[in-house]
Parts: sequence; structure tokens; C-alpha cells
Amino acid sequence: MSYIDFNKTQLINLKYSLHRELLRTNRAGSYASTTIITTNTRRYHGLLVAPQPNIDDNNHVLLSEIDETIIANNFEFHVGMRMYPGGVYEPKGHKYLKEFVSDPNPRLIYQMGGIVFVKEYIFAANEDRMFIKYTLELASQQVTFRLKPFLAFRNVHELSKANDIVNKEFNGAKNGVSWQLYDGYSRVYMQFSKKPEYTHAPNWYYDIEYFRERKQGYDSTEDLFVPGYFDVKLKAGESVIISVSLEEKNPSTLKRQWTSEVKKRTPRDNFENCLLNAAEEFIIRNNDKAEVVAGYPWFGRWGRDTFIALPGLTLTRNDVKAFKDVTNTMLRELKNGLFPNVGSGEKASYNSVDTSLWFIWALQQLHLHGDKDTNIWKEYGNQLKHVLESFKNGTLFNIKMHDSGLIWAGEPGKALTWMDAIVDGNPVTPRTGYAVDINALWYNGVSFCLELAKKAGDSSFVEGWDQWPEIIKSSFNNTFWDKEKGYLADSVNGNYKDWSVRPNMIFAVSFQYSPLEEDQSFSILNVVKSELLTKRGLRTLSPKNSNYKGTYKGDQKKRDKAYHQGTAWPWLLGAYAEAYLKVFGESGIDAIMDIYSDFEKEMYDDGIGTISEVYDGDPPHKAGGAISQAWSVAELLRIKSMIDNAGN
Repeated sequence: MSYIDFNKTQLINLKYSLHRELLRTNRAGSYASTTIITTNTRRYHGLLVAPQPNIDDNNHVLLSEIDETIIANNFEFHVGMRMYPGGVYEPKGHKYLKEFVSDPNPRLIYQMGGIVFVKEYIFAANEDRMFIKYTLELASQQVTFRLKPFLAFRNVHELSKANDIVNKEFNGAKNGVSWQLYDGYSRVYMQFSKKPEYTHAPNWYYDIEYFRERKQGYDSTEDLFVPGYFDVKLKAGESVIISVSLEEKNPSTLKRQWTSEVKKRTPRDNFENCLLNAAEEFIIRNNDKAEVVAGYPWFGRWGRDTFIALPGLTLTRNDVKAFKDVTNTMLRELKNGLFPNVGSGEKASYNSVDTSLWFIWALQQLHLHGDKDTNIWKEYGNQLKHVLESFKNGTLFNIKMHDSGLIWAGEPGKALTWMDAIVDGNPVTPRTGYAVDINALWYNGVSFCLELAKKAGDSSFVEGWDQWPEIIKSSFNNTFWDKEKGYLADSVNGNYKDWSVRPNMIFAVSFQYSPLEEDQSFSILNVVKSELLTKRGLRTLSPKNSNYKGTYKGDQKKRDKAYHQGTAWPWLLGAYAEAYLKVFGESGIDAIMDIYSDFEKEMYDDGIGTISEVYDGDPPHKAGGAISQAWSVAELLRIKSMIDNAGN
């Protein structure tokens, strides 16, 4: 028995199995993703999805799937399955599935009468390469495996359509062949550890449907190109390993490389190891760059997500080097006191007020981690001062410290905080002015920088900033706190105060440097607990509010309207746990442990072995968004670290 496995009854129940997805990545941004029965349900699914820098900055689905037919006694067993419009499934190979096992690598066991075979996957750790292994465990005679590659060669956000410009030719390779469907793309090599027979028979398969795209209101059908098929004969006890790669390989080394890749993996044999495995998948390296992928399968690098997730992804694994590598990569694009929110280089967008403040918070976590070889002010002092001075004097998007010491930010049509959904050109949650989380970050950041500067003997910085924490603290309370309500306003703009109960106030309680008194923290925590806390995250709006939307579903406009209007986010639990333990001390450990432990159920749902981006605000809190989100995983790991270190 594996920690995560599924039996035949579960696998053949399509309502069950098609809603459980598998993700494996390398350390350069490529991935493989599909459902546990290997039937693709999203445009983002594929067995080899890799960057194509000669085309654009996105990942591209190269190999969508491999269709298997088992031939024995002149009888064909069609093992694959695809969906077509009208609820048609063809073929229905899932009926032969006997078991799915996830550890140490995904394994599917098929049985058809007296024939039993195993299909296994593993993604190479450091190259754009998928390994697939077929083992014929039981058969009375030799069996032929006929394998058809379904090729897409298209951007992950698009769909392939049949056309006349596709390159139908192939090139030979040792124990295999290669294809390049369109100019500018890498060649894809499919090679076998045992020499196959390749039959070139180019053909299009039309109208393959991805029901998740259809449910979300997108174009949901595509045409995939099948260049031909491979036949390889196996007898009982024999295996064949396939390499699908962007470079030609030596097939004689495939068995050794398979074994080596399996040995590299952290076992997914318990809840925490699943989280640690997932954490490793978000950090990618290309040449001299190290970055955090915000979520799979469709996110790229996001600045805000990077700094929020970084401590949990790295410091909980004592990987200070990765923390610094990512930080130093991000610092190359620090301009006007701001980091890119999305994109990089000429395509970078700096429309985020909080990313730079989360950068300070992330360094604070490194400091609290106690790394003795890190002199943060010496390494990062100039950048920290640049951020503070830019915010103090004013920078893009009207971001500026006012005489009150508080940060004001915003301009029409822009959403600069993490609640950044925009529908029809307008922010769903306009928070122009003073935002409570931004100013909690600001107070904490200024106070932390002063702590570092004083220890480093930087008298010039201390002299210029030492008076500001008290001013900010006083203004913060005068601006946001209401004693009668017992909580903080979410944002303030002139005479308007937004008293919507949202989770942004929890940061004022959770940060090391808080502008609040103990009784205020206790009161705020109670409001958050009673109105926003769910078992899968904090709601983004109280159900008592008339604008509350308890489910995250429908087309993009409907989902965007719900994104920060009630949807629950797991990453917010990190701040909640920190605030709770700060207020209740060791007596609060059990409550936080219950929250952490309950997420173990998610290892068997949605993206198996990882944590989704969002969940419905309403019970039963169904998962939505990306199947594996960096800050969701990171903050759960940080919660576990808080629990382990509580009382120390």
C-alpha cells in the first residue's frame, strides 16, 4: 500500500477519478499533468509541457498523451480514453484499471483477463524529459504494445486545431524518432530502451474535449496530431522504458537513468513529505536565475507570491541558498522601490504596492530563522533603504507615505493590493487609499529595518527613521480601529471607511511588529475566527456581507467576482496561525494543529499530494483555481514549523 493510492472502484468511477489530478515537474519550469487515469480534462494537461523561448514566454504542450493498445492473440485491448462532445468517451480503457499508486512515482496497474501490466511515470529533475515505463507483469505469451503519441505543439493557454501547415515528416533517432510540427519549436524525441517498430501514419484526431474548460466558459475542444505509432513486443516480466525529450539521448542508458531519477525523489509517504515534495516543485532555475512559480498548471512567476511563499518553501527545509538565489534574482528588477508584479524585463508590470513590503517581511523571516552566516543589513541594506525611501518620497501609482506616516496608494482602474481581480476594467474590491494590510506591512517593515540598522551601527539611517514607528502606530489606530466594532477598517479613502470584514486585518496582529495592543489583537482575532475562518482558509469576505459569494465557479467573470468576495484562501492561514499563537501562546497549539492536520484529506483530492489555490467559502469548501499553489503549500509548511517551535 502506498500513502496515496486508489482502487479499481474509485478509478472506474469517472465522477471520482476525473476530478483528481496529477502533477510532476522538473527544476526548469517544465511539467507533466493529467488525471489519475491519464485522461486529460484541461488544456493545460500533457505529458511533456515545456518552455519554448523561441516562441514566447509561456509553457507549451508538446506531448499531450500516449494512447496504448495491447495486442494479444490477435485481439486488441484499447487502454486509453479521451472525451468528445456530447459526453462521449472513446475508447474506455479506464475499465481495465486495477490500482493507482503514487509513491515513489505514479504507477497504474491494468488487468485484462490473464494480462497484467504496469505503467509508470517520472519527470527528469533537471531536464525537459519525461520517462514512461511499461512492465508486463503477467501474460501467457508475448504481447505487443502499440503506442500512439498525440502531439499538440501549442501554447498552454491555447488549443490546437487541424491545419495544412503542420510538418508531417519525421527524423530517425536511435531506437525512436523525432518530430517538429512547426517552425521555431524544439524537436521532440521519443526513444525506447528496446528497439520498436515505427509506422508512420500521420493523422488528425478531431474534437477532443476538455470538460473543465467547457465548464469555465472557454473553448473546450481541440484537434491533436498523431504522426504514427510504435509497436514493441514484451514477454512476461519484461519492461520497456521510453524517453520523451527535447534532445536525442542514448537509449542504452535509459534503465540506469530511470533508477537514478527514482532514487532522487523525496518519498511521498506521509502528509508532510507530500508538502515538502510540492514545495520543491515551485522553485525553478534557468541559467543564473532562480524563481518561484506561483502555481501549476497556468501561473508563471508573480512577485507578490514569490516573497510570501519563499520562507515556507525554503526556510522550512533549511534551504537558505535557494532563498537567497530567488531573492537575488528578484532584486535585479527592483525599480523605483517596486518589484514586478508579473512578467520580467521589458514585459514587467510593477502594479503592486505590497510586493516590496513582502520582500522586507521575507528577509525578516530569514532573520528569525537564525541563519548565523547572514548579515542581512550588510547584504540587503541598500535595497531595503531604497524601498523605504521610495515609499516615503513617492513612487508609481500614487504610492506615497503621507505626513501621518501611513502609505496611500491607488489610481483609477488599478488594483494594487493582493485583492487584484478586475472585471470590465474595474477592480472588484477597490481599495484605493490607506489599506490596512499595506500599512501593517509598512509599520512592521520600518520597525524591522530599524532593528537591523541599530545592530549594524547605521546611525544615519536610524536618525532619519527612528521617529516614524510611533507616528505610524498612532495614525494606524486613529485611522483603522473602531472600539465599538472591535476590528479594523479594511481601507480608508478620505472620509470613507470600508468596514467590510475581510482577512487583511489579521496581518496587523500576526506580524512581529504590531501597531496594536493585546486587547485589540484579541478582539480582531475573535472577529476573524467567527466570520472568516473555514477549514480550508480564511474567507475574503464575511458571509454577513450582502456582497458575499460563497462558491467559486462559473465563467471567468463570475469567478473573478467571487475571487475576493468570499472565496477562502489557504495561504491566509499562515498569518491566522501566527496571530493565534501570538495571542494564546502554547494553549493555542492544539487548535492550530487541528487546522493543519485537517488538510491531510486534501492529499487525496484535486491535485493529489499538494494544495489548491482557493476553496469555496461555503461548505464543503470545494477546491478551485490552480491545483498546486506555492503560497498555499508554503504557509502550511510554515504553520507546521510554528507548531514544532511553539514554546521554544
